Amino acid sequence: MKALVVDDSRLARNELKRLLKDFDNVQVVGEAANALEAIEKIETDKPDLIFLDIQMPGKNGFELLEELDATPDVIFTTAYDEYAIKAFEFNALDYLLKPVQKDRLAGAINKVVERKDKQESFEGERMGIDDQVFVKDGDRCWFVQLSNVRLFEVDGNYTKIYFEDQRPMIPRTLNYLETRLDPKTFFRANRQQIINLKWVDRIEPWFSGSIKIYMKGGHEVDVSRRQTQRFKELMSF
Repeated sequence: MKALVVDDSRLARNELKRLLKDFDNVQVVGEAANALEAIEKIETDKPDLIFLDIQMPGKNGFELLEELDATPDVIFTTAYDEYAIKAFEFNALDYLLKPVQKDRLAGAINKVVERKDKQESFEGERMGIDDQVFVKDGDRCWFVQLSNVRLFEVDGNYTKIYFEDQRPMIPRTLNYLETRLDPKTFFRANRQQIINLKWVDRIEPWFSGSIKIYMKGGHEVDVSRRQTQRFKELMSF
């Protein structure tokens, strides 16, 4: 499991790397002192896991995550406990207070391993447009064929599902849904949205080399620059 250590303190980075040497299932592939360096290393090294400080010069840890289209697993490391609730709003797997204790670090890594095991168990069970899913929102329920779902969109701590004239919300993250949906049909356009490619009406060039996708049904989706390149690779011969 490839890990990136992000902290503005060199001493904190070195101490965490020292602790991680005792974990055979974790390989530290890089480190970063700020959000800008971290974003570059996430793009190039593609870590499975980020150990992320919150208070850093420039953009903080939360703002860093908001810059990413798809987020690796995150374990926050910080000297302050007042950010705990917000950390879990960003779907962090754990929240470690500095100085990091080895037993707490072991527990956090176990959470990551358990999550990876669950994801791998779903690898052969990706859902495509012919599959049906049960959706419940409050007292209302639907049995929906995925071919009719045109868009998944983040709404606070929930994901909104667009089909027909319905927009129910489910307590699932886009990262989770991305592991369950067939990537040949369902495309992560940006940090907030996954689209059904069967519902694409037309595509137009947009700012700075990105594209805008116009969906059947009226939705307009701005595709990030990074995902624009992935889209072109996916849709070309």
